[in-house]
Amino acid sequence: MTALPEGRERLRSSIIVALDTDAHTALSLAHTLRGRVEHLKVGMTLFYAEGPGIVRQFTEMGFSVFVDLKLHDIPHQVRGAAREVARAGASMLTVHASGGRAMMEAAVHGACEGSAECGSDTPDVLAVTVLTSLDDAALAEVGVAAAPAGQVELLTRLARESGVQGVVCSPREAAAARAILGPEALVVTPGVRPLWAATDDQARVATPADALAAGASHLVIGRPITGASQPALAVERIVTEG
Repeated sequence: MTALPEGRERLRSSIIVALDTDAHTALSLAHTLRGRVEHLKVGMTLFYAEGPGIVRQFTEMGFSVFVDLKLHDIPHQVRGAAREVARAGASMLTVHASGGRAMMEAAVHGACEGSAECGSDTPDVLAVTVLTSLDDAALAEVGVAAAPAGQVELLTRLARESGVQGVVCSPREAAAARAILGPEALVVTPGVRPLWAATDDQARVATPADALAAGASHLVIGRPITGASQPALAVERIVTEG
């Protein structure tokens, strides 16, 4: 690949490809995308099928792995789960901010313990605020009176006080999250779609360039890349077009 302008290289380095597939497909995609993206996301579908071993395989290939299990349980359980995810070599892991301060603090402790045990870098713990599939009506159904933007701000402040390294929010709330967390925190945005891709089940979306401009540090992009006939070319189109 030829050298790209700084803005395009920033976009490339921000992309986290979501591999919500079976192991064979995920490994094939990883080989195809090697050298084109730095980060892969292992979510529930792949992790529950393959376990920590799939994380280790990706790290051995040179990828930074975002393990997105959205941990949500009593603090003791979350601490243990975060410890094991860290031991697998994850560079980022997620917990639900709605689990509360003690649970998020437990995740941070567990991540530190796991990385210390295996001599690896400590993964960043990210607090999931409001899922991108939820809108005002969906939140109201579960008893949340606030609109998504207000709930994201509330949970982002709680996350900051809990010692996590950043949050996960939709691109529409990235600017508010960045303002609350400051310039060094991670703001990871799913719901990112290039203009030529369908939005599917995401309710609050934005283009890659718009998400970065709003303050995102990382962009989770799945089906526009993994569902493309030529995933590597899809990455290059995203990097070129924004």
